Amino acid sequence: MWPQDPNEDTEWNEILRDFGILPPKEEPKDEIEEMVLHLQKEAMVKPYEKMTLAQLKEAEDEFDDEDMRAIETYREKRLQEWKALKKKQKFGELREISGNQYVNEVTNADKDVWVIIHLYRSSIPTCLLVNQHLSLLARKFPETKFVKAIVNSCIQHYHDNCLPTIFVYKNGQIEGKFIGIIECGGINLKLEELEWKLAEVGAIQTDLEENPKKGIVDVMVSSIRNTSIYDDTNNSSSDNDDTK
Repeated sequence: MWPQDPNEDTEWNEILRDFGILPPKEEPKDEIEEMVLHLQKEAMVKPYEKMTLAQLKEAEDEFDDEDMRAIETYREKRLQEWKALKKKQKFGELREISGNQYVNEVTNADKDVWVIIHLYRSSIPTCLLVNQHLSLLARKFPETKFVKAIVNSCIQHYHDNCLPTIFVYKNGQIEGKFIGIIECGGINLKLEELEWKLAEVGAIQTDLEENPKKGIVDVMVSSIRNTSIYDDTNNSSSDNDDTK
């Protein structure tokens, strides 16, 4: 009968180990020894790997040539990571611009940067609603540039029926436009609905899985279809009565 515990200190287990039937006895791990090994491993990590760029600059005199070469490589890596982060979070707010800034801020924006500009009048409630939504979206999508401008500073005699107006630019080209209350989503425009519209033209990468207005559209289509069927039925009945 085989022993229940192969690590048990018995004469029979020792015989089985000598013949190679049982594996060597496992020595219990010393907690103090494990702690020492952990500290030694931690000590092998170069101190500069835990430093910020500013701290590296201050501590340059404390490192040898080999460390300095490693530090330069490490500093360059950290710098590139920082630049990538700054580029991704370049904007993050809805900024007000004037008409004379339009070309520089919108048409001639940095390469491959999506720009969303809202032309508005503060006297139009839907314009104010769009500004509220765009302000929230600007924080959610900091890699996209969001700006707004009072329409008169950009286009003289622009008709109120065309407001709100949203233009979506990339590399100097208009990639999308929403002109007037209906195209912008109506007087009861929801944040998610505007997000979906901007995502459809590619200006932002939304996490919405479907058009939030789809359910409303489906109900409207169903209602129209049912009304049409009802009218067809009535017309058919009327025609039958006339032939009698």
